Amino acid sequence: MCLKPISSSKKPKSSNKLLIQVPSASGGTARHPLKTDILFISDLHLSLEKPEITRRFLHFLQHRARQARALYILGDLFDAWIGDDDNTPPNKAVKKALKAFTDGGTRVFLLQGNRDFLLGPRFAEETGISLLDEYSVIDLDAHPTLLTHGDLLCTDDLPYQAFRVKSHSTEWQQNVLAKPLWLRLLAARWYRLRSFFHKRNKTQEIMDVNQQTVAEILQKHHCLTLIHGHTHRPATHDLTIEGQPAQRIVLADWKKDSGECLCWDGHAFQRELLR
Repeated sequence: MCLKPISSSKKPKSSNKLLIQVPSASGGTARHPLKTDILFISDLHLSLEKPEITRRFLHFLQHRARQARALYILGDLFDAWIGDDDNTPPNKAVKKALKAFTDGGTRVFLLQGNRDFLLGPRFAEETGISLLDEYSVIDLDAHPTLLTHGDLLCTDDLPYQAFRVKSHSTEWQQNVLAKPLWLRLLAARWYRLRSFFHKRNKTQEIMDVNQQTVAEILQKHHCLTLIHGHTHRPATHDLTIEGQPAQRIVLADWKKDSGECLCWDGHAFQRELLR
């Protein structure tokens, strides 16, 4: 496991905004040491066609993640999600593993991504995870930190943003979920193929975040640290918000031969390579 430290930004100006409280570290023993780490992952894109990534995620839940006090999954855990009634592989195994993990006492928080935005309350109940809003601020040891999947920041991609508004409407989702499971499975395959060819016709700039949008969102939520995925461009970007140093931390997507998690140890962020 390879560690890459990331310096943390200063605390922002005080705000009255209610923060999501991260589970606190509880007293440890020699046999069960104190859990202090907070882990962040995104963009695993689990699917039947990617068994290596599924195996790595299950191993991650059974080993590294058990040492943490909380796990945040910031979207696109699945390559496609067409309803909480879908138990086709690897969904059932993943749900079972998440349930065993949360039953062990570690909290899991999940943001829907652009591929799995239909994850709903039934999935949350079956796995023991907690669903987060598309923009969520957490109290990271007195450091207000903004979490989001990342697609909302790509405001230059106008066709996608228009589709996102439509696909997140109650009417659209109810219409899709009312279809038979077999038809939704076929539609998901068609959507992935369509998305692949659409991306080939878009510039890299359009598919990346808009810097002005990033600044405005950080100001709106009174944060100096933003963590997101979606773009598959892992990096740490330094910026200035209202005269104060800030950071935008982009999570890595998981690949066939490796994955990555971001760890907050109570003092600083560091990236951990998972093989």
